[in-house]
Amino acid sequence: MTFSELNLDPKVLKAIAETGYTAPTPIQAEGIPPALEGKDVLGIAQTGTGKTAAFSIPMINRLIKGRARARMPRTLVLAPTRELAAQVAENFETYSKHVKLSMALLIGGVSFKDQDQKIDRGVDVLIATPGRLLDHVERGKLMLSGIEIMVVDEADRMLDMGFIPDIERIFKMTPFTRQTLFFSATMPPEITRLTQEFLSNPVRIEVARASSASETIEQALVTIGSGRKDGLPKAKRDGLRAILDHEGDAVTNAIIFCNRKRDIAVLEKSLQKHGFSVGSLHGDLDQRVRMATLDDFRENRITLLVASDVAARGLDIPAVSHVFNFDVPTHSEDYVHRIGRTGRAGRSGKAFTLATSAEAKYVEQIETMLKKEIPRTELPGGGPPISAPKVEEAAVEEQKPKRSRTRRGSRSKSADTADAAPEQTTAPEVEKTGTRAERPAPKPAAAPAKPEPQRQEPEARAEEPRRRERGGRGRDRDDRGPRVKGLGDHMPAFMLIPIPKILTRSAADDDSTEELDAA
Repeated sequence: MTFSELNLDPKVLKAIAETGYTAPTPIQAEGIPPALEGKDVLGIAQTGTGKTAAFSIPMINRLIKGRARARMPRTLVLAPTRELAAQVAENFETYSKHVKLSMALLIGGVSFKDQDQKIDRGVDVLIATPGRLLDHVERGKLMLSGIEIMVVDEADRMLDMGFIPDIERIFKMTPFTRQTLFFSATMPPEITRLTQEFLSNPVRIEVARASSASETIEQALVTIGSGRKDGLPKAKRDGLRAILDHEGDAVTNAIIFCNRKRDIAVLEKSLQKHGFSVGSLHGDLDQRVRMATLDDFRENRITLLVASDVAARGLDIPAVSHVFNFDVPTHSEDYVHRIGRTGRAGRSGKAFTLATSAEAKYVEQIETMLKKEIPRTELPGGGPPISAPKVEEAAVEEQKPKRSRTRRGSRSKSADTADAAPEQTTAPEVEKTGTRAERPAPKPAAAPAKPEPQRQEPEARAEEPRRRERGGRGRDRDDRGPRVKGLGDHMPAFMLIPIPKILTRSAADDDSTEELDAA
């Protein structure tokens, strides 16, 4: 089958031909005809099968007729991440280059003012992330009552990111007569409930078993041996570099996935130190930095991209030859999306996963989902898996700081020795282990004895006033006189002021009555 057999507009066919595609993928061949007829479509396909073109091409074909109104877009595409939304926008620009359609991209990290200006002029295609879309609606800048076609892309990723309540809210803002195109790589129960509630008799298209990996991807699992826990990250970095060196020029572009952002920074610096061309991508980066990094990766200005799961969905970079799971994903579905960044559009690719014994349970979950075992392999050279450096127990004990038994006021043997021999003094000596031990200092040379100075009498007398000021603990109480209660003989001046006579209310009333009688 060719695209010309799908009853598409000649302008759309011309744009498709200029991209170099001649035959549609299975999800496109089965999804485009019912979408052109206005039916709801539920598409289930693994990543990298051409789902974006499966809904963008029929949308453009239907939008050729009609005109957009201000603040009321005609179609809406929801994407879970900024990168995926930008990817969808690029596809629409590619396939609509010969058609006069307006488009707006609503994502975070971009000025509201520029987005408002596009919405005010009217847009045919609105591509947005759920959070930024609701921001515009709540500010009164956008109305969804004119939506004709609504697309939800990567719905299972929406579930992982907690967007399902927002999706339900957006669905209720759109007309009941809309056409809905719903695409997902997996179908967890919550996504199934969502489709049953908001789709009307959808045409179900399932071109591959849910949660399955592409057959064009060669998978391998490398086990990192046991050892001290704090040495495993270094062992993983050594193993990763060994694989990269072994693959050599076959690594044209590669994405390395980590579970934590702090590991991304450490791994990026390590690879840069060893001479690799590398960049990083995660959710905490500014949007401009993220887009610039992706552009450098697409243009081969950087070879390796160390990223979080933000790069696991929607990145359509056909030249990615390798994917490395530096950390095993904790959610088994993420494994499918990670390795799906390679082996796209019929190309072959390789996916390596580095796993420790602590990550064995996640590997087991992934293999249960895939219903097959990931092939095990050894590190390049045929030797055993790299192990973290083992440290002898004695050495470990030496590295641990020893607690001093004299911290809570207990007396040490050296202190007892000092009490028993007052003529010797002790001096602390720092040992290699970092603890303090007291040893007797060498005895000073004999010096001529000098008479001890006698305590001066004024100093002895100076002690008494301080003791009396503190209360004297009851000493010499009789010399200070009897205890005094209250103020004693002292009377404050304010208490000697005479109190003026104050007329009561009744007395005042009587005086006023007498004056009236006299009058």
